[in-house]
Amino acid sequence: MICVSVTEKNPATLLSVANSCEMAEIRIDLCCLDEVSVEQIFSKLTVPAIATCRPQYCEDGRRALLLKKAIVSGAKFVDVEIESEVAFKSDVIACAKEHDCKVIVSYHNYENTPSHDELCGIVAECYLQGADIAKVATTAVTQSDCANVLSLYGQNKPLVALAMGTIGRITRVANLFLGSPFSFAAIDEAHATAGGQLTVEQMKICRQILK
Repeated sequence: MICVSVTEKNPATLLSVANSCEMAEIRIDLCCLDEVSVEQIFSKLTVPAIATCRPQYCEDGRRALLLKKAIVSGAKFVDVEIESEVAFKSDVIACAKEHDCKVIVSYHNYENTPSHDELCGIVAECYLQGADIAKVATTAVTQSDCANVLSLYGQNKPLVALAMGTIGRITRVANLFLGSPFSFAAIDEAHATAGGQLTVEQMKICRQILK
């Protein structure tokens, strides 16, 4: 499944874009949503949606409130960062478990790709922290970094692993054929949320060619 990261600040446009996709990641932080708009958006979504609010947006107490509001309003997934404070993660994860919302524990590395053994340890830690799905996003400096990330597949637990950057683009499509439940795309090039992110149309073309 192709999950589009949505960053629109206008609520009507946000809903229109999200509901036109197979799956959506609502970037609460980049959309600058408050509690009222979070409830309005997530209660009107007709596609599976991830609630994401990165720590740069606001302090953990408010982040937890926004994410929990998304969960009770209908989010099917919630993303919490592996490095977040234990109290924050425990609060959000407990709410998710109570409302049948899948937990994504995510690791992001914007500089490089750790070794295979390190990545395996990171994935294991995601599950130990309560993940239903582990997400690993590294930065590809060489083609071998792509192979390193894709080598994580073959486990029996849900995993979304990809490499950011131009070199890592192949991982965003290949992972769909290796067992990833979804991979991320942008609605168009102007709205990419990470380096190397393909547009949803590019992803669909690649997926169709490789079927």
